[in-house]
Amino acid sequence: MRFVSRILLGVTAATLVAIGAPVAANATTTSASSAASSYDAAWGPYYSGDHKAKAYGHVSVEKKAFKFWYWKWITVKKEICWKDKKGDKHCKWVEKKVKKRFWEWRHDHFFKVHSTLHNAKWWGKKKCAWETFKVVNKNGSAYFKSFRNCSKHPQEFTFYGKNAAHIYVDVSRGNRHQPTGYHSGWKDVYHAAA
Repeated sequence: MRFVSRILLGVTAATLVAIGAPVAANATTTSASSAASSYDAAWGPYYSGDHKAKAYGHVSVEKKAFKFWYWKWITVKKEICWKDKKGDKHCKWVEKKVKKRFWEWRHDHFFKVHSTLHNAKWWGKKKCAWETFKVVNKNGSAYFKSFRNCSKHPQEFTFYGKNAAHIYVDVSRGNRHQPTGYHSGWKDVYHAAA
């Protein structure tokens, strides 16, 4: 009896190792791939030319998968049958084009830029602190986002987007309508990995 129980224990242990090893291997690969698909970092502080405006913040980028749906024309063979006057059945194969809906997995990199804008001089001619973000997409196009702070208290701003190759910020001074001077120049916020 002791011999039989030892064999059963050995078989059970071997089965657990055989099942547990692939599960543990998959657990390490999924955690490594999810860590490589996101980016999280602080940026700044950057100052205007007269050091009366300061901006700093945080940027996070996450790679997300989604289903992309599209239509495609495909050729389908269909058997068409009919009966003649005598009652005999005749069939032939006919090719017909049909529009069918397909999907595929695609990935986009969604980003979130959070910033805090300080204003050290909130009176006078150039009383507002400005920050202008330049977002360069992966296809080469670019767009701008501007925020202003005309109060003496720091203000926080957040904006979102997707598929950015580069994000820059320019901190400057200006009036309530636009930045007018003391530009810091374009400073790095985020660069996508090549």
